[in-house]
This record gives sequence, structure tokens and C-alpha cells, in this order.
Amino acid sequence: MSNRTTHIRQGVLMMLLGLFCLLPTIANAQSAGRRGADAPVVLDHADEIIHDQFEMPGAQRLKGHISFRHAGMRMVCDSAVYYQVSKSFEAFGHVRITQGDTLSITGERLSYDGFSETAYMRSRHGVVEARHRQQRLYSDSLFYNAREKYITYDRGGKLVDGENVLTSNFGEYHTDTRQAIFRYQVHLNSGKDELVSDEFHYNTRTKEAKVVGKSNIYSGDYNIYTTSGDYNTDSEIVELHERSILNNPTRQVRMEADRVFYDKQAGIMRAYGNVYCIDRQNKAILEGEHCEMYEDKVARRDSSFVTGRALVTDYSNGKDTLYVHGDTLRLYSYNTKTDSLRRTLKGYYHVRAFRNDVQAVCDSLVYSSQDQCLRMFRDPIVWTDQRQVLGEQIHAFLNDSTVDSIHVIDQTLLVERLDSVHYNQVTSHLMRAYFLPNGQLASSAFDGNVCTIMYPLENDSTILYQNYAEAAKVRMTMRDRKLQCVVAFPKPEATLYPLGTAPADRTYLPNFAWFEALRPVDKDDVFNWRPKHEDKRLRNVQRRQAPLQTF
Repeated sequence: MSNRTTHIRQGVLMMLLGLFCLLPTIANAQSAGRRGADAPVVLDHADEIIHDQFEMPGAQRLKGHISFRHAGMRMVCDSAVYYQVSKSFEAFGHVRITQGDTLSITGERLSYDGFSETAYMRSRHGVVEARHRQQRLYSDSLFYNAREKYITYDRGGKLVDGENVLTSNFGEYHTDTRQAIFRYQVHLNSGKDELVSDEFHYNTRTKEAKVVGKSNIYSGDYNIYTTSGDYNTDSEIVELHERSILNNPTRQVRMEADRVFYDKQAGIMRAYGNVYCIDRQNKAILEGEHCEMYEDKVARRDSSFVTGRALVTDYSNGKDTLYVHGDTLRLYSYNTKTDSLRRTLKGYYHVRAFRNDVQAVCDSLVYSSQDQCLRMFRDPIVWTDQRQVLGEQIHAFLNDSTVDSIHVIDQTLLVERLDSVHYNQVTSHLMRAYFLPNGQLASSAFDGNVCTIMYPLENDSTILYQNYAEAAKVRMTMRDRKLQCVVAFPKPEATLYPLGTAPADRTYLPNFAWFEALRPVDKDDVFNWRPKHEDKRLRNVQRRQAPLQTF
């Protein structure tokens, strides 16, 4: 053999030897890039190792201070049965799994499969505890998948996250995302609020939760029912996405809406879509498409408003229910949670109201429970039976749910329709009407440039005469819905005309108008705004202003 051939063979052998030495390095690099399933389960220590091929084929019995290592985990126990080929073992005694410095699981018995990197920890007499950062998970058995990084239980368990304590029949906790999923008889107690749900998703990092299915949240004075929503246990903010119910037993208030936002700390609640709120204590219902409520606990006052087909229903008067609509309805409550509670209701614009015995329209209104006065502004009109009252302002004073008296201020006009042609008419600067408890008109007083056109009824209800009168003051009394007495003073001027002989300017007053077309006919008609014609609007009267006071 020549020297050249010898050198070639030696070069080939050296190259093969180099490749052979490089193979472990390549294999280790590939193994590092693969999952821990390719790595062996390493037995670091055991005080005693027993191998009996006939008693337990393929198994090693270990005793005393046992320590395993696999896929970044360390597992210790008192005794174990180790199957090296299948990379699995059964551990007994004081079993503990640790992974890094963030995860530990302790129990009494462990079944570990190295191929799937799964551990099943059980405890006969105590509980299995999993610790991940500040979170604690307890159950009588826990399943840990190290490859997918999640822990589950299916026989009941508990998660403790600071003040939040959560129990359920099934639980799943992901150690990488810190997201938890709980199902079946889920109960959360945050120390401030409580939640009961069918399914509950919770992130221990952000404290954000999502409820799925039938759920009840008990937050402060509110009991909240929903089937889908988000809830932050730290900020106490609740967002409900489907038809939900909020119930306040203390104030006897119940609200339903398609979507709800509630910030407990800020005292803000917003509701959207088919909002329905019933106040059983005050016997009122609030409806609309968009509602917002604000609570100031320090000042003890609340405010709320509703828009979008806004409607207030007052059923405190028994069978005679009052319906009030406006573009926006606002409610202010003062001295809440005290015996001196008072409320103010404001409605604007295009306000319309209907009750069987009284109807009204105006541009805006204000009601105060302190003096029980309903004030209507800008072209207000009130109808009762065949009577119509209008003026620049109308103030209706209530006695519980019935009208006690009505005050009309400036450009006052009272019209009573007798038939399609004849109308009793009174105009003045001021008018005050007083009612009986049954709602019938008892008496009325007119002051300031009073003009009247009256048609006295005979015993058979026929009309023979027409009376025109002017006076500074006029007083009228009623009995059984009929005019009983009229007193005009001082020095009234009156003319009695046979029917049909009075001139036109004494048949209808200059500001006469009968607005039957604007009158709401039922509770659904309050949403249909019908404005006055421009020639029928009250004239804009400029009032004197007090001079500025300077020092």
C-alpha cells in the first residue's frame, strides 16, 4: 500500500471521527429545540433502590429522599415506583413539584408521565395545593400539564387570589397567561362583592373576569343578573352585554337593559337599549333607550336621565296611571338614604302627558317633591274633561297623586266646550283653580284684566243667552260639574245678548283657540309631538328686568 493511500485513509478516518464527536453536540442542540418529552426522566437521588425483575418487571422501587428531574421540573417524595423505559413513576408520601421559583404543587400521591409531561397529584386525607406567584389553588386532586402550562381540577376546588376567593366544581388555570376558567356552581367572594355563575373566566394579573351563562353579582345595594358580562374585581367595574337585570332591594328599584356599564367606586351607571326601571317605593316606571345614573355618596344626592322615547309612568293613583314623555327626562334626588329625601324631575323638550282625567303638553316641565308642584313652561296646555287651560306658565300643586290646585301665570285662557259652536271663555293675567279630592273642579279665581264669555244653561240644558263681561277680578264656583255662581268685582261691565245676536268680537275672545288636535288621546300618543301653528303661539312678552345693583 502506498503512502498516498495510507494518508487518504487516515484523512477519512479523522473526518469520520470528527463527525462522530460532533453528533452528540448536534443531538443536544436538536433536543434543546424540541419539547422535554425527548429528554429522559433523571433520578438525582434515592436512599435505597430495589429492582426485582420477577416481582415488578421494568420497575425500580425507591425509598428515602427521592428526587427526580425532568423538563425544567424537580419532583421530590418519600417513596416511588420508577419505570425508566416509559419515563414515568408513581410517587408517595410528601410529594412536591417545583418549576422555577414561581410554581409548586404539593400532595400525597403523584402519577407522572414523562412523554406527555403530565402530572396527576392526589391527596387522601388532606388537600392538594398549587402555588403560582401570589395565587393558591386547592383541591383533593390536581392535574398539571407542563407542556401546555395549565392546571385543572374536576372534583371541586378553590382559587385564592388576595382577597378574591373563588370556588367551583371544575377549574382550569394557565400558568403562562394567568388566565383561569371555572365552571359549574362558581362562587366568587372578593371581600366587597359576591358572584354566583355557571361559567367564569378570570385573569389573576389584570383582575378582569368574564361571566358566561346565568350569573348573579351582589355589589353594594345592587343584585345584578346577567348571562354575559365583564367584571373587574379590583376597580369594581361591571359591563353587561346581554339583557340584564339590576335590582336594589333597599330602594325597591329594579332595572332591565340590553347593555349596562356600572362603576361602583365612581357611582356611575349607564344602560342602553330597551331600558326599563321600576321604582316600587314611589310607584313609578322609567323607560327609554339610553339611561345614565350618577351617585354622590358624600353629598347624598343622585342624578339620572333617560333619552330615546323616554317615558315616566306614575301608577301611584291606582287605576288612573299618568304617562309623561319628553326628549330627555332628568331626575335629581337629595338627602338620599335619609328621612328627608326629596326629588326633582325635569322634562324637556316636546313634553306630553296623558291620564284618563287630565292631559297636558308643553315644551318643558319641572316637578319638585318638596312642594309637590308641577311647573310647565313655554306654551303649556292642560285639558280636563271638556276644559282647556293655557298660559305662559302653569303650576299644578298636587296632594299625593291628585291635583289640589292649578295656577296659570300670564296670557291665561280657560275654555270650556259646550258643543261644537259654543265655548265658555275666560282670559286674564292670573288664574287659580281649586279641585275636590275626587278631581272635580270646585272653584276658580281670575285676576287682572279679566274678560269672560259665558253661556248660561237652562234647566233643560238649552242655551238661550250669551253673557260678555269685563272686570278686574272674577270668582266662580262649581257644583256637580256645573257653573253655580259667578262674582265679578269691582265695578264689572257686562252685557247679556240673546243667543246669536252678539258681535263677533264678543263671541270669541282675541286669544281664543281650541287645541283638540294637540291633545294626547292615549298613553301611546304621548310620543307623537304635534306643534301649534305659528299664528296660535303665545306672543313673546318682554318683561321688565330689575336694574343692576352696584356699590
